[in-house]
Amino acid sequence: MKLKPKHLKIRTGNSPIVMIHKRDASLMEVYSGDKVRLNACDRTVIASVDITTSQSFIKPGEIGLFLETSKAFGKIICALEVKLEKKPKSIAIIKKKLKGKRLNYNEFFTIIKDIVAGKLSEIEISYFVAAGYVHELTIDETASLTKAIINTGDVLTLNKKIIVDKHCIGGVAANRTTMIVVPILAAAGLTIPKTSSRSITSAAGTADTVEVFSPVDFDITQMKKIIRKTGACLAWGGSMNLAPADDKIIKVEYPMSLDPVGQLIASILGKKKSVSSTHILIDIPVGKGSKIENLKHALQLKQKFLAVAKRLRVKLQVVITDGSQPIGNGIGPALEAKDVIKVLQHLPDQSTLLREKSLMLAGEMFCLVKKAKTSADGYLLAKKILDEGKAWKKFVQIITVQGGSMPSLKRIRYAYFKHDIIAKKSGKVTHIDNGMMNRLARVAGAPFDKEAGVFLYQHKGDHVKKGDLLFTVYSDNKERLSYALQEYKKKDGFVIG
Repeated sequence: MKLKPKHLKIRTGNSPIVMIHKRDASLMEVYSGDKVRLNACDRTVIASVDITTSQSFIKPGEIGLFLETSKAFGKIICALEVKLEKKPKSIAIIKKKLKGKRLNYNEFFTIIKDIVAGKLSEIEISYFVAAGYVHELTIDETASLTKAIINTGDVLTLNKKIIVDKHCIGGVAANRTTMIVVPILAAAGLTIPKTSSRSITSAAGTADTVEVFSPVDFDITQMKKIIRKTGACLAWGGSMNLAPADDKIIKVEYPMSLDPVGQLIASILGKKKSVSSTHILIDIPVGKGSKIENLKHALQLKQKFLAVAKRLRVKLQVVITDGSQPIGNGIGPALEAKDVIKVLQHLPDQSTLLREKSLMLAGEMFCLVKKAKTSADGYLLAKKILDEGKAWKKFVQIITVQGGSMPSLKRIRYAYFKHDIIAKKSGKVTHIDNGMMNRLARVAGAPFDKEAGVFLYQHKGDHVKKGDLLFTVYSDNKERLSYALQEYKKKDGFVIG
């Protein structure tokens, strides 16, 4: 069937999508979510179908092209030939996993290749995630999925024998250790091509916070130039074609908060191997309110990471850390950026928790690459580099080479509106809920509003008196601030015993 294109100025943010009137869909026996092949002027696009009954939007004989599809056809105004596309082979493989059967590398590769090519809809990808959630992947399956994720994207190649990387599985607010650990390791001569994500559910991802200082969007060629000059980078992984299936999988996991263990491990190690990492440090925070609340589960996850890493022939160390409260004082891009500067410059009001955790992680990495005999020796080496200002100097170099200006506390402003939360009674702080603090900061505007967020004056274990300042909420929007405070009243995430 030939249909006249109507270019819609709407971005779907994912795979190509077209809209067809119900009458035409019925004639072609096409249903919502089916794939169609569009041909015109030697160009072909495969897109998912959405169906409308409204003639005021899409009339019979027309086909609505959302921006992603419209861009592929440019200014073509002639009719498009539209044919129903066969279901991709990966659908049958996903059904196989839903039945509880094991998949091999070739089957995972077929699924991931189709995800990258946009041949699977978000609903179909959701079934793939659900299959891995109901029928947990074996170690061999996880290793196969990891290899498939790597082999369907670009790989950063660096002429280095040792390439290091670190990763935290997340769930803890203000955990901005990467921006301190990376310059410590690079100042010691290690190569660390660090790619990070933007926030998904937290108030800020590492990429959001680095962006307070410098651009984070680079292609592989630009990333190589930065690493050649500094030994490291602090880039956003989404700007490159490294493990491109991963972001699409994570996107469908979010609504149901599904995070199957096998896919979690494959996602993390796939990204690390995509930058040719040889030595990887994994941080698993454990505690009430974090992603992993039970030590037993953390230990099980640790063993699975180690087993998959062995199959991938990469050196891997797992550390289990305290995830029972926010690490730094600031929650939100600008507030976390201030924390990072204070630790790197060794200022009196720096976050002790953030400093000590960063030193511990850097020390573990020095031990893993045999720059230190023990974790304690590694900690002391990291402390020496930090206290002598070498890490700060390296951080400044990385930021300026990435196109930023000299990092300065004075240049980082707080949001205009603020509200202080004070203690209603005296006692010991027994719990600060990571999820609640992240939600407060997000409702206040973070991470899109860089200056918005929460600043903590107290941490777990501190003794406070009635009337003491607990934390301040910042927002550039008065209504957002008011809404954030209403949310806090619904579920108090700050407990004084």
